[in-house]
Amino acid sequence: MSKKSISYVITLLMITSLALFGAGCVGNDATDSGGEEMQSIRIKGSDTVLPLAQAEAEVFMTEYPDTSVSIIGGGSGVGIAALIDGEIDIAMASREMKVSEIENAHANGIDPIQHTIAWDGISVVVNPENPVSDLTFDQLKAIYIGDISNWNKVGGEDREIVVLSRDSSSGTYEYFKDEVLEGNEYRPDALINPSTGAIIQTVSQNKNAIGYVGVAYLDQTVKAIAVDNGSGAEEPTSENILSGAYPLARPLYFYTDGEPTGLALEFMEFISSETGEETVFEVGYFPA
Repeated sequence: MSKKSISYVITLLMITSLALFGAGCVGNDATDSGGEEMQSIRIKGSDTVLPLAQAEAEVFMTEYPDTSVSIIGGGSGVGIAALIDGEIDIAMASREMKVSEIENAHANGIDPIQHTIAWDGISVVVNPENPVSDLTFDQLKAIYIGDISNWNKVGGEDREIVVLSRDSSSGTYEYFKDEVLEGNEYRPDALINPSTGAIIQTVSQNKNAIGYVGVAYLDQTVKAIAVDNGSGAEEPTSENILSGAYPLARPLYFYTDGEPTGLALEFMEFISSETGEETVFEVGYFPA
């Protein structure tokens, strides 16, 4: 065999070996170290539920390393729409599905089933330097529909109020509108925020701002004020939320297409387990 032929054979063998090695690498991506098929579920929706679902998924995947739980926020409406379109396994929501959404789901062959996974308290937040520490529902409504625009009208300083709201795809937006605004529209100059984190950041940096967030998002950069719906001002503490004394307590949901099965069922059962409930408390919410 000529030197040229020998060189050609060696080159061909090297290419073949690399191809086989590459194929082996691709195969490993779809399996775990034991050669088992990786189980996965997709979850999308409420930014309020997001930190809870992420924390639960982290613990769950540590205990069950052959699983993958993919979680994306975006708002309750976004998650529900994705479930209706058959794009995900679980929709996260901080509100109940609307009749129109259920009708659209049925028309698309989807049978949405509601599962309460935890309880939350909607917290009204202001900057820590704001002297206002409590507001009535009437005052909140007046601020958010535009009848009150200066903090001095509610016991604060002579400063224009900067009103922050979530976007309309948010379940928290819908809940606050129903419970506090009594169905009235938000003031047209309210600053719309795409996420709860954005509200926290703005309130922490703006002395004149007011917003509303899920209790799990509270930190030292904002001040949660007490709210009064006619029974006395109550703060969003764990005791007040669990006892029902806090007037803006609400359930948080998962929605599935029919009763959950497989990994979706295992993940939901994990959330209601002792370990899962401990995680609910750690995040700042309360077990269902």
